[in-house]
Amino acid sequence: MVFNSRDYIPNLSYDAVIFGFSAEKLKILILEYHNTGTFALPGGFVRRDESLETAVNKGLSERTGIDQIYLEQFHTFGSLERSDPTIMRRIFEAQGISSDDDWVLDRFLTVGYYALINYEKVNPTPDVFSDSIGWYDFDALPKLMQDHSLIVGRAIEHLRANLDRKLLSFNLLPEFFTMKDLQLVYESILGEPQNRANFQRKMLSLDILERHEKRFSGGSHKAPFLYSFKK
Repeated sequence: MVFNSRDYIPNLSYDAVIFGFSAEKLKILILEYHNTGTFALPGGFVRRDESLETAVNKGLSERTGIDQIYLEQFHTFGSLERSDPTIMRRIFEAQGISSDDDWVLDRFLTVGYYALINYEKVNPTPDVFSDSIGWYDFDALPKLMQDHSLIVGRAIEHLRANLDRKLLSFNLLPEFFTMKDLQLVYESILGEPQNRANFQRKMLSLDILERHEKRFSGGSHKAPFLYSFKK
């Protein structure tokens, strides 16, 4: 496979922090380059004949198997250290990929996005550079290449700062969920426990939840109400 520099916008890329939630844990989708021992966020380049948004949506759809993904652009990363020709050369060589010149070894400005995805609906699929892709707990991520750890840190900061406003965009939960499920998502993102009564009062005051029949799991007094986000 050959990457032709004439097909892509030079020195521009995107990287995405894909958040999922499972087993009371916030998770992130990470690519692994087995032949190089390198871990990275899903990302890619932008073709000259497509918009940035098209490139990102297409790339993340291919990585997750999901067409409709909630995406938010949160920061552009352009430090002088955003270049590591040695690692990029090893990745390309390990996968049998060549380039018509050294454009892929140059310094890239990358646009950061984060996505909120229902963990159970994802079919993780590696890209042409990688051997595998998988979920990692947010608090137990492997060492990431270049500045990808910084990108993850900025993404969670942005999500925390805008959490209440992002509720209606949540794809981390199934269509119907309990108040406890929602509280666990909040706690996993904020990294701290929430008072149960105060949390429920706050969520109901936002007027964004619709209550449904109880989920019976024994005695009726133990059955919690189910909720969904209002359309």
